[in-house]
Amino acid sequence: MNILVADKFEKSGLDGLKALGANVLYEPDLKDDALAARLGESQANILIVRSTKVTAPMIEQSHLSVIIRAGAGYNTIDVAAASLKGILVSNCPGKNSQAVAELAFGLILACDRHIPDNVSDLRSGVWNKKKYSASKGLYGRTLGLIGMGKISQEMIPRARAFGMNVIAYSRWMTPDIAAALGIGRASTLEDLARMSDVVSIHVSLTSDTKGIINSAFVDAMKPGAIFVNTSRAEVADQKALLKGVHEKGIVAGLDVFEGEPTSAEGSYDGELKSADGVYCTHHIGASTEQAQEAIAAETVRIVSEYKLTGMVPNVVNIGKAEVATHLLVVRHLDKVGVLAHVLAVLKDEGASVQEMENIILGGAKAAIAQITVDKAPSSEAIKQIKMNPNVFDASVFEIKK
Repeated sequence: MNILVADKFEKSGLDGLKALGANVLYEPDLKDDALAARLGESQANILIVRSTKVTAPMIEQSHLSVIIRAGAGYNTIDVAAASLKGILVSNCPGKNSQAVAELAFGLILACDRHIPDNVSDLRSGVWNKKKYSASKGLYGRTLGLIGMGKISQEMIPRARAFGMNVIAYSRWMTPDIAAALGIGRASTLEDLARMSDVVSIHVSLTSDTKGIINSAFVDAMKPGAIFVNTSRAEVADQKALLKGVHEKGIVAGLDVFEGEPTSAEGSYDGELKSADGVYCTHHIGASTEQAQEAIAAETVRIVSEYKLTGMVPNVVNIGKAEVATHLLVVRHLDKVGVLAHVLAVLKDEGASVQEMENIILGGAKAAIAQITVDKAPSSEAIKQIKMNPNVFDASVFEIKK
């Protein structure tokens, strides 16, 4: 097993890969033509990257069988080209959730208290307590979350710690799930915009999410509201957002934005550099030591599973959600074997699982599993699922397209 690691990667991860008996080539500075040439000349069958772009020409001349994105988002990898060549693409979802949530809340605080401007003025010798004492504060305000994956779930307890109310918009979130999480549920994105004092977006980049923060959304936002994006730049129309900043006093905290450099060091001369009411960080949401160690461990696990079973966990180019027709919602005790029981019933039913999200509720005693499948489970299958003593209830909903 030959592995090419073409990005910065933790020593613990490299040691773990070597412990599996793999031949590990660690060349973190490979990019563009150099990476393409290396893939063509080497016999690497597994490629591990973080932010490095993996293009169709690179894939075409490679001998790869697996590409692993050591992180969550995989928009820098040409998944379609990999699929055409029979290469599995995997990622490490959820391992950076706490890190991203921490930065998102840091940006919320920075926007509300204008912390960067405070620091900048004081470093220039300017004292303006009158100006910077006019912040609204977060207590009693409403945080609107777009998406209800692991990062949004990490945002909920942090918001409660600040005394905020929470609402969310998610295509898959049912009223029962919102009630179990103790949050409100917006029926549309525009409704969420109208109700929120702070909006934080946490979705992956897909054809469905690209540009969802558009003029209609910005127009629906409250004047002076805060908008935070730590997901992907492409989910927000930057011109529409800037118009809201200039005309409605919206304050934006962005870890991702158009024209951001792709390298670890470089220069940026885009319009956001000096835009009033916009605070940008350097796409560092997942970049904590804790998160990177967790991602390294998950990457080693993926390779280990592949070596032992031939199966690759977290594959993103097999069984995509667009073929899902129904959503199975299972409320259950968070105990070992419950999800295995549910999946076994679905297998016997001939239902193919497309996506699965297991939301652990407060205290880690109960959970809600949301499973999208390509057919409606029968009433007998639902009955079998409910027969597990650790299952409270199971319901099926048709996915409207």
